[in-house]
Amino acid sequence: MDAVIYECKAGIAYLTLNRPERRNALSRAVREGLRDGFLRFDHDESAQVLIITGQGRDAFCAGADLKEMAEEAIGIPGRDFMPILNRNMWVTKPVIAAVNGAALGGGFLLAMMCDLAVASTEATFGMPEAKWSRGAPWSVPLNWMIPQRVWMEMALTGEPISAERAYAIGLVNRVVPAEQLMAAAEELAQKIRDNAPLTVAATRRMIYLTTEMGRTAAWDVADALFEPVYASEDALEGPRAFKERRRPQWKGR
Repeated sequence: MDAVIYECKAGIAYLTLNRPERRNALSRAVREGLRDGFLRFDHDESAQVLIITGQGRDAFCAGADLKEMAEEAIGIPGRDFMPILNRNMWVTKPVIAAVNGAALGGGFLLAMMCDLAVASTEATFGMPEAKWSRGAPWSVPLNWMIPQRVWMEMALTGEPISAERAYAIGLVNRVVPAEQLMAAAEELAQKIRDNAPLTVAATRRMIYLTTEMGRTAAWDVADALFEPVYASEDALEGPRAFKERRRPQWKGR
């Protein structure tokens, strides 16, 4: 079986970790499958948004495959050990995590690096690296996502937090019962899919870029990103469709 399954339906792509017997741990095959899946999604003209999830209800992704790491005596993971969006891999379209169970270590990273996250009430989030003398340098983006003391507690104790706690601190967008998880993720994806693609892409890039700069520089970057959006055919189609009381027909140009 494929360690990671890619499919696309009605403009929504799905990337499913398919190692439920190993709690969807990040083996070499899973890491390579994720890398290939991200590239495929970014080049798939029929896909407007991606949903990542794990097979089964026990774990979204339990993190590194420690058994494999021990067998291969992996010490310092290379910068490209795992595909990390916005660090060593980039996609131009939104990515949603549908967190169906435990998201620990590298699995927490996988959920964290997505643009949006929907979690099952059974989901948990944690970085247990301190318990195994590993590390979580990948958690740096949490500085912009959650309060420092919450990050500090999670990192130093290694204890996970519940989906409800993750929602309360702004780490996930929605929490739903397990049987409603994919429907909730798809509802979010459909709303993004139906919006103007040039605006979605420019907005996503603006949000990431402006977290790294001051306000004045951020204004300039935002203006530059949206200039081609305003000059596009879609920018005329939107108001025209509103006036004619019909759905816009986006061309992406």
